[in-house]
Amino acid sequence: MTDKTLENAIEAIESGYEFLLAYAAQGRPAGVESGPGPHAQPTIKGMQDAMQNLIAAFAQSEDAFEKVISEDCTKASAALGFILKQDKIGSEMVDNLNASIHLRAVLTDLFLYSEVLKPSSAADLAAPGAVQTYDASK
Repeated sequence: MTDKTLENAIEAIESGYEFLLAYAAQGRPAGVESGPGPHAQPTIKGMQDAMQNLIAAFAQSEDAFEKVISEDCTKASAALGFILKQDKIGSEMVDNLNASIHLRAVLTDLFLYSEVLKPSSAADLAAPGAVQTYDASK
């Protein structure tokens, strides 16, 4: 998986979660999604597709944390798939999905993983092997 594909998968999951938080807050009754949107189903499907990409990329990884991400995505993807099979989706169902420990585990994994992927400054790029420190007093 290229870095750009990885970034796109992470972005799809993180932005999808933000959309679902807003969707849940709208108090929509459960109903068949039709007519003008926005609708939760396309976002949930996009998140599931992104998780499937991460599962495929990390399942055979030698890195223990990447394997954890794959396993957590497998569990969260199952919850997303369960929601997608429902005829009617409403705010309460989406709110319960948002609260799912499996989805939250994926988000936390990806927050940590993406922090490691991005350099914190240009100096970090110029100094291979440099040790990063954090000054809590600032």
